Amino acid sequence: MRFKLVLQIDKKYGNRLPFNYQYEQMAVIYKILSLSSESYANWLHDNGFELDGKQFKLFTYSSLIIPSRWLDKEHGCLHINSDTVEWYISFLPEKSTRQFIQGIFMEQTFQLGNRQNVVQFKVQSVEMLPALDCEEEADFRTLSPMCISRREENDKTVYLSPVDPYAKGAILMSLLNRYVAYYGKPYQGILNYDFTVTNVLKSKLITIKADTPQQTRVKGFLCEFRMKAPKELMNIMYESGIAEKGSSGFGMVEKIDKSSLK
Repeated sequence: MRFKLVLQIDKKYGNRLPFNYQYEQMAVIYKILSLSSESYANWLHDNGFELDGKQFKLFTYSSLIIPSRWLDKEHGCLHINSDTVEWYISFLPEKSTRQFIQGIFMEQTFQLGNRQNVVQFKVQSVEMLPALDCEEEADFRTLSPMCISRREENDKTVYLSPVDPYAKGAILMSLLNRYVAYYGKPYQGILNYDFTVTNVLKSKLITIKADTPQQTRVKGFLCEFRMKAPKELMNIMYESGIAEKGSSGFGMVEKIDKSSLK
C-alpha cells in the first residue's frame, strides 16, 4: 500500500537540507512505526521476510519531492524555498496498511539533516493512494535512484547502469526472490518479462551514514523505463521498489500515464 505525505517545513529551524538524507528518512520510518507498534518496528528492522538466510524488507520510499529549491554546492545542501514538500512511502506487507490507517504518521514532527544543515518537518496530511492499475506492460519513472550491483571476484561491489547487459536479469531475479520471500513459494506462472530504459539516464551517488565510521557510497540511476511482467511481480516492484535496497530509499517508481501526455 502506497501513501503520499505532505510535509510542512518549520522555517524557524532553517530550510537547508544536506544532499544525503536517505538514511535519515529510513530512521524516521522505523521511529514512527515504533510509536504505534514497537514489536512491528523491531520485526521490520531485524527480520523482514527471509529467503535462504537473506532478509527482504519489503518497503521503499521516495526522495523528497521539493517544488522549489536551489543547490548550494559550497555548503553541500539544498535550500528549500517551498513551504511544503511531498514524500511517498510504500509497503508490501498488509499489516503496515493497518498501521497507517490508524493515523500513526498524521501530525508527527521530525527532523532530517546533520549538524550543519537540518530541516524540521510536520506531517500535514497523509493520503492512501490507489493500488497499481495496469496490464502486464507499463511505463514508469523512478522517484528515487535505482540500484543494481554485482560482486566481483575480488569481493568488490560494482554498481551498474540499468542499461548494462547484466541489469535486466538482476532486476528479474530480485523480483522472483521477493516473491518467494513474501508468498513462501516460487513463482510458477508464465514468465513473460522484459525491461527497457526509455530515456537518458542520470546517475546519482548517495552517501549512507555520512560522517560516521560506517559511511558507504551507493551509486544509483534515475530514469524512465518500460516493464513487462506478470501482475504479481509488477505489484511487488511497485510496492517495494525495483532492483535493490528498497528499504534504504532506492528504486521507488511511479507509473507514467501515457494517455495524459498526448
